[in-house]
Amino acid sequence: MLVELTALHWIYVVFIALIIGFMVMRRDTTLVCIAGIFLIAITATGSLSASVSSIFNSFAYAITELLSTILVISIIVGMSKTLTDTGINDVMISPFTKLIRNPTLAYWTIGILMMIISWFFWPSPAVALLGAVLLPVAIRAGLPALAVAMAMNLFGHGIALSGDFVIQAAPKLTSDAAGLPIQDVIDASIPLVFVMGLVTTLTALYFIKRDMKRGTLTLNSSVVDESNTETSEKPTLLSTAQKRFFAILVPLLFAADVAAMSLLKLQGGDATALIGGTSILILLLITMTGHKGKGLEQTTQYLIEGFQFGFKVFGPVIPIAAFFYLGDAGFTKIIGDFLPKGSQGIVNDLGIALANIVPLSKAVGAVTLTTVGAITGLDGSGFSGISLAGSVAHSFAF
Repeated sequence: MLVELTALHWIYVVFIALIIGFMVMRRDTTLVCIAGIFLIAITATGSLSASVSSIFNSFAYAITELLSTILVISIIVGMSKTLTDTGINDVMISPFTKLIRNPTLAYWTIGILMMIISWFFWPSPAVALLGAVLLPVAIRAGLPALAVAMAMNLFGHGIALSGDFVIQAAPKLTSDAAGLPIQDVIDASIPLVFVMGLVTTLTALYFIKRDMKRGTLTLNSSVVDESNTETSEKPTLLSTAQKRFFAILVPLLFAADVAAMSLLKLQGGDATALIGGTSILILLLITMTGHKGKGLEQTTQYLIEGFQFGFKVFGPVIPIAAFFYLGDAGFTKIIGDFLPKGSQGIVNDLGIALANIVPLSKAVGAVTLTTVGAITGLDGSGFSGISLAGSVAHSFAF
């Protein structure tokens, strides 16, 4: 099947290269994405006003597509803040402190707990839930603060966020850009995530122990004192019995969500909605119980803090997603019906054209996509490049 490539296709390719180049140099890509949207729009429509409007429309479209993901993360962050402020997180985590008896046990206990909690709360809120309680205990057991941070990041931002099997925010971005069902993305990621996790965590533990023996990685006792000070300053909003009740109730509710997902075959947006709705109910119940007369106002405050976090995380993602949505069905909805006759979408056309010119194979596609994924992760957060990786995967599928 032959595809005629037009100026739209070449502009899209050039800006993909520019985006990757800027990521390699560890520079922000927002301006590049906006320029790409504008040039594609003005090339397609020939109208300056329509092109300027397309920038706004592309952002609105991207936010609409990402809204459920942003919303659930924001709500979970707000809920985790209630757990931290009321001290429920201390009660939830405290039983695991008994397992931390030496540096190795501290590393695995903190890491595995971080991974499990991150599946339900996302890594950034999980750090706040775990850090104040487990960091001092780990240091007293002989594990340096830097090693604790390594464990929390490898298991949380590494394993848990790479899979994101419960909230399904990350795989949704990939599946949308690649045009695949979200469950296919999750299933395919399972062996990759766990092999990666096993290799990185074992390697990190080896280097931690080596550096501790050499004396280049040492304890920082001041961290324990600072953490204890922060913990002691928490206001008493709930009684000990209430904290214990909620410490049991919260995990049970999320366990029930997981059971419901399995029994009812809930995936993608349905699974996300279930987790989000449960988080809202937990937030309301704990806030009204703990803050009593100020519960109404505090509920709003927690939601505000959650949304501030959500849009801070997705602020860099929205412009990139807006650009890459132009490569597929988003073009018509953002700019209008200006694609060349017979076009199946910019990305589809490029994929077909590439398959006709270059003899592609699974190995070539895998290596290329792996390279793109590594480059997009150079900024420290793979989220900004998820849409790009999905779009490239879509192209190489032909």
